[in-house]
Amino acid sequence: MKLKTKDLLTLNELKKSELVEIIDNAIKLKRDLKKGISKPLLKNKTLAMIFQKPSTRTRVSFETGMFQLGGHALNLSADELQLKRGETIEDTSKTLSRYVDLIMARVYSHDEIELLAKNSSVPVMNGLSDSFHPCQTLADLMTIKEKKKKLAGLKLAWIGDGNNVCNSMIYGCAKTGIDISIATPKGYEPNLNVVKESSKLISVKLSNHPETAVQDVDVVVTDTFVSIHHQTTDRTNDFLPRFQVNSDLMKKANPSAIFMHCLPAKRGQEVTSEVIDGHQSVIWDEAENRLHAQKALMVALLRV
Repeated sequence: MKLKTKDLLTLNELKKSELVEIIDNAIKLKRDLKKGISKPLLKNKTLAMIFQKPSTRTRVSFETGMFQLGGHALNLSADELQLKRGETIEDTSKTLSRYVDLIMARVYSHDEIELLAKNSSVPVMNGLSDSFHPCQTLADLMTIKEKKKKLAGLKLAWIGDGNNVCNSMIYGCAKTGIDISIATPKGYEPNLNVVKESSKLISVKLSNHPETAVQDVDVVVTDTFVSIHHQTTDRTNDFLPRFQVNSDLMKKANPSAIFMHCLPAKRGQEVTSEVIDGHQSVIWDEAENRLHAQKALMVALLRV
């Protein structure tokens, strides 16, 4: 598969057919791994991973994914790079491009990942920024397709903060034909440009009513109320108790609806333990699928 884009920063760079093919390949790579089939598709390839902020799933899934594909991953915290001493992102990007085949960065400002990609001659992947988290949405869509056997025609509800993960989910739904209902407190809506653009392809409904948003949907998704970008801000009073995903709220969705959360979760805040550990929860499959979706993405970006 030859992607039109060099980089993946938002998901909007992908055509629908490209996104679907990445998801299908991720499912295949996962199936092959379970069967013990090894495919060193990225043999002798190197991934540079830049982290401005802490990570569990992003670091481990990318590093393990490169290993499984026969490649090598370098973990580079911002404190260990010359960025800390004042080297520009432009110069860092140009230098790394001479050493590695891929760059993944987990940054605070989306402007920084854009600058990194603009000055890199190798593909750059957004491992999370304040505006988007496309790799998470790839894993989410993969999980939905595994569980529901399709994507187009489904209905998804997002409950809580209209954050970076929500923005990417809107793009992902638009590319795959999933209608999305988003319920946030006033002032916590997702990026309205993303909503406007995606509304040309699917139904995107914004409200302040969780009970309405989850009515008869196939997928219920939430995230932490206080993201990594707002750790010093106490926002819980704006969200609790109304925007908590609990058993009563899940009952308003389809009986076969699945529950998803990108993790880490704050049990008892955005979601109850009863839901996280309940039969509708697929969060552990969702977490595992970061590994497989990102492998498929790297293979696609390197056109192997």
